[in-house]
Amino acid sequence: MSTNPMHQFNVYRIGPEISLGNVDISFTNASLFMVISAFTIISVFFIGTKRKAIIPTKIQLLTELSYTLVSKMISDTAGSKAKPYFPFVFSLFMFVLFCNMLGMLPYSFTVTSHIIVTFALAAIIFIGVTIIGFVNHGVRYLKLFIPSGVPLFLLPLIVVIEIISYLSRPVSLSVRLFANMMAGHTMLKVFGGFVISLGVIGGWLPLSFTVALTGLEILIAFLQAYVFAILTCIYLNDALNLNH
Repeated sequence: MSTNPMHQFNVYRIGPEISLGNVDISFTNASLFMVISAFTIISVFFIGTKRKAIIPTKIQLLTELSYTLVSKMISDTAGSKAKPYFPFVFSLFMFVLFCNMLGMLPYSFTVTSHIIVTFALAAIIFIGVTIIGFVNHGVRYLKLFIPSGVPLFLLPLIVVIEIISYLSRPVSLSVRLFANMMAGHTMLKVFGGFVISLGVIGGWLPLSFTVALTGLEILIAFLQAYVFAILTCIYLNDALNLNH
């Protein structure tokens, strides 16, 4: 086993090399865990919704709570106009959550610890929300960059700041998730290495930290999925309601 805490983030090819022109599209360990995450989500919700009992099973309760959480998130953040986008936000939340949680298992791979994955998700959200904004409001969507009540002499500066802020959305959205997951798993690996190197007698303190960090990482895994989804709802609110 490698003691390098960054070794756990290595992406490697599984199976033969597949190229599309000059682009390598081979199946990797990251691809595998994204497929596993998707399959796990489908399986959980298939089992949870197969029998709708009055007294729900644990899996049924989990599916109902997930549905209620995302539905309330959309209603509170983006309003009734965002209801048609519930399937997308729900799928996004569950995918990020399961990728985060599966990454907590020993010898697994944390897909969301890679900036290319989180940025791809953030870019899809950014482009989609921008298209929705222009489809719903046309050119008036540009009013998003002109806050009401701003003095005329400050308007050019404010518009530039608003445009930069808007364009930075996919960067901040992706870096927040990537950085939290990568930092947490690196710390777990470092303290785990201390436990092994110090042995039974001296390793109890880093072992205690590792257990505490594991619990904290599980909480962060959920919170980061929640933050990712709720920021998506906030961006949807701007595109649908133009409240700026």
